Amino acid sequence: MESSLFRALGLSFLLVAALTPLLIWGLRTLKLTQPIRVELPPDHQAKRGTPLMAGLILLTGVATSFYFHPKPLVLFLGGTFVLFSLIGFMDDFKKAAYQDPSGMSGKMKLICQFAATFLLLYILLVQFDLSSDIALFGGFHLHLPVVVYLAPMVLFIVGSANAINFTDGLDGLLINVAIPTYFFFFAISEHAEVKTFSLVMIGCLLGLFLYNIYPAKAFMGDTGSLAIGGSLAFLAVLEKVEILIPLLFSVYLAEQFSVMLQVWYYKKTKLRIFRMTPIHFHFSLKYGWSENKIVMIFGFISWLSAIVSWLIWRFLM
Repeated sequence: MESSLFRALGLSFLLVAALTPLLIWGLRTLKLTQPIRVELPPDHQAKRGTPLMAGLILLTGVATSFYFHPKPLVLFLGGTFVLFSLIGFMDDFKKAAYQDPSGMSGKMKLICQFAATFLLLYILLVQFDLSSDIALFGGFHLHLPVVVYLAPMVLFIVGSANAINFTDGLDGLLINVAIPTYFFFFAISEHAEVKTFSLVMIGCLLGLFLYNIYPAKAFMGDTGSLAIGGSLAFLAVLEKVEILIPLLFSVYLAEQFSVMLQVWYYKKTKLRIFRMTPIHFHFSLKYGWSENKIVMIFGFISWLSAIVSWLIWRFLM
């Protein structure tokens, strides 16, 4: 079992590392490149024209997972990844094809995410006998009727997916932060399917990192970031670690809440708390941190969050 897991990781890394240059060439040929918002700083304006939607290459991970572990749960996890990737792709395609940084309307994107989440949660509850309990500390569980359970879980999954999406704002940032989160699920899961899927996604992200590290040769776009967000949120629900999310997803939530807090405060006072949000831009503009420094520090925080979450899961849950 262990050897097949690491073969899966190695194969996924090699496939992404080998095929990404072809994808980049295709995206550049089709002129599907990243438009840049005018309010972003000059170093980001220089990124205009970078191929977008490189997150498509992560779909090789779905195929690799199913090849090594052709089971219904792997099919579900892969389907989750593909469905959220499709929503991100529609957004990215509009941005790239029309060179419009706004992409799909926020309302339409949320409608698609809520619909996909409700459908996937229903499948988990009906086909995979997912419990509607929420695990608490000390072995206790909060018992909820399915109808009561659905509403907060749908909000949690959509919110988490968007928080993770916000994190994809600097070269290599989301990859560096997501790898520890996938590793957490690999470490805690008793499902061989989850272990396989998590390790394969780590291999894919490492392969893409070769081209997404500063200065990025391509951006994964919402095609990749929403897929990562949706899959990580569903892994948390599947493994019953929802209570750990504020810690495990700490970097993603900080990115999301910085945007929400900035908007709320500006509407109240016409002043800004941060120089720019999501908060990774604040560290760049206010303190002059380089992209690599921000990526390294946020990645370290994500590893720390994953390790502490594992300790809590291991000894307190």
